[in-house]
Amino acid sequence: MTEENIVDPNITSDDKLWALLAYLFTPIIPVILLLLEDKKNRPFIKAHNAQALAFGIVAWVISGVLAPVVGLGCVIWAVALVLQIIWGIKAYKGEYVTIPVITDFVKKQGWAD
Repeated sequence: MTEENIVDPNITSDDKLWALLAYLFTPIIPVILLLLEDKKNRPFIKAHNAQALAFGIVAWVISGVLAPVVGLGCVIWAVALVLQIIWGIKAYKGEYVTIPVITDFVKKQGWAD
């Protein structure tokens, strides 16, 4: 059994649900979570929320910039949506997700542990 598969007893089903929602409805839910005092400091939610927010913003910007190129913006958006669903499901299973570049950036900024 790898370290990622070990279930942390401090992660509640509520934490898992909010992490899933953060990925699926980024950037709206991550912003809402930042405003909820009882949620924003939960370690599992905090880790996923920061990543979901950063990824959502990057995906929106890239899709918007590439939108004038016929079809390319839509392809980027569709790929981002698939990745968000995959990461959301992993979060709902209680797993932490590592997103290349985004995870390191979020940790260096101190937004996640």
